[in-house]
Amino acid sequence: MRHISYGPPGTPESMRLVEGAMPSPAAGEILIEVDYAGVNRPDVLQRSGSYPPPPDASPILGLEVSGRVVALGAGVSEWQAGDSVTALTPGGGYAEYCVTPAAQALPVPQGMGLAEAAGLPETWFTVWANLMEIGRLKPGERLLVHGGSSGIGLAAIQLARHVGAQVIVTVGSTEKAAFCKAYGADFVIDYRQEDFVERVKEITAGEGVDAILDMVGGGYLQKDVSLLRRDGRLVMIAFLEGSKTSFDFLPVMVKRLTLSGSTMRPRSAAEKAAIRDALREHIWPSLADGRLKQHLFATFPLAQAAEAHRLMESSRHIGKIVLQVR
Repeated sequence: MRHISYGPPGTPESMRLVEGAMPSPAAGEILIEVDYAGVNRPDVLQRSGSYPPPPDASPILGLEVSGRVVALGAGVSEWQAGDSVTALTPGGGYAEYCVTPAAQALPVPQGMGLAEAAGLPETWFTVWANLMEIGRLKPGERLLVHGGSSGIGLAAIQLARHVGAQVIVTVGSTEKAAFCKAYGADFVIDYRQEDFVERVKEITAGEGVDAILDMVGGGYLQKDVSLLRRDGRLVMIAFLEGSKTSFDFLPVMVKRLTLSGSTMRPRSAAEKAAIRDALREHIWPSLADGRLKQHLFATFPLAQAAEAHRLMESSRHIGKIVLQVR
């Protein structure tokens, strides 16, 4: 099969389309003939050497795919050959064939194309786990999302509205602000034009927010803590501005705050299966009937994976980037 390889020095230029052996499904796994693969920040980090795959995962990039089931491992009964699926993968998505646990696959939502569906799993697994399970977001609460126009951000906006929470987002341009408003954000702050701390205080009449989803890190963390109400939750999912900063923990104690972080890849198969089941029950019906949407910003041929990574690193995109494998 064809797949993308990469090597030192970990730049986009190191990515190449090569031939390699096709994987075969182990017990509990399915083999997917890949049509599209989603492009995500963890792929960029893995390529650059700062997010190595687990020892038992494929070294090939790619954490989400869409396509057709072509073979079943022992014990798999919920899927059949020929089923159209989208799936979270442990790796291996930038390839013509990919294996993944059967319990991490979902049907392609009715009415949605395979290109759009390829960008669903990594985004929605991450957003559901961090907002609903770790962040404990409830109806009537206020949520602040940094990076509101990213794939994660647009999903977080919609999930917050879906559960009846108010959502405030930060973005870096007027175009991104318009997209976030269209996807349901109650308030959008252009951090290049306004101090987001002061603007959030103004919006909330000084009360602050109940939860924050942060993918920026660095100097944002102390600012985030200043905006959380008593018993607020700060959930960190990435550190685009670094993971190290000087930090005063006194507000954490005084306001009984919860600071947490997570990555999806190291979670157990059972944890991921439970998230899959929650998404199938609570999110997939709304994707099928159009209440929840997916925005596909750009599609690149598999051979142009380097261009897709350059776009991802530029942060110019809004929503999802995918690779067309077939």
